[in-house]
Amino acid sequence: MDGTLLNSTLAAERVWARWAERHGLDVKTFLPTMHGARAVDTVRRLGLPGVDPEEEAVKITEAEIIDVEGIVPLPGAADFLKSLPSVKWAIVTSSPLELAKRRLAAAGIPVPVNLVTAEDVKVGKPSPDCYLLAAKKLGVEAADCLVFEDAVPGILAGDAAGTDVMVITATHTHTIQTAHTTIPNYEGLSTHIDREGRISLIKENGA
Repeated sequence: MDGTLLNSTLAAERVWARWAERHGLDVKTFLPTMHGARAVDTVRRLGLPGVDPEEEAVKITEAEIIDVEGIVPLPGAADFLKSLPSVKWAIVTSSPLELAKRRLAAAGIPVPVNLVTAEDVKVGKPSPDCYLLAAKKLGVEAADCLVFEDAVPGILAGDAAGTDVMVITATHTHTIQTAHTTIPNYEGLSTHIDREGRISLIKENGA
């Protein structure tokens, strides 16, 4: 969702920067490391003394739900989603449910039929659990799925689940080294559905 269907970077980094400052972290160094993972996992990874990751994650999420200024869909994302049968795709996000719904609304993207959020798995990305659960919801094998990702934890999660992965680079400020196909956004990307219901991606020349 974040960085893959919509751009919430400014809003997320405003909240996380304030949190990092309160805990004496170097904001410039820290911010690039907090994308693509659940808040609780990000806080836990820091191992800050006297800090309860669960409590901090709740506070951070509450602040993020309030601050949605500047959240926008990625170019072409809304039209691309409309071209897909609703039962053929899912959003898999490290955001909690309420934050996911809030950000989707801010970007003008409807909540999908199939949605996997932070509460749905015990272990977040880069664990494959979230994508395996999404495949189960869709009634297909993970190996038959294509994951759109923008952050390293999600890319690793897709790889571990056995899916194909396409990397969206719209919000990247630094190049990610990856063997996967990369596209900047969804402009010029369309779909074709064959008689068996299989979906193919079509990329216009120059897009």
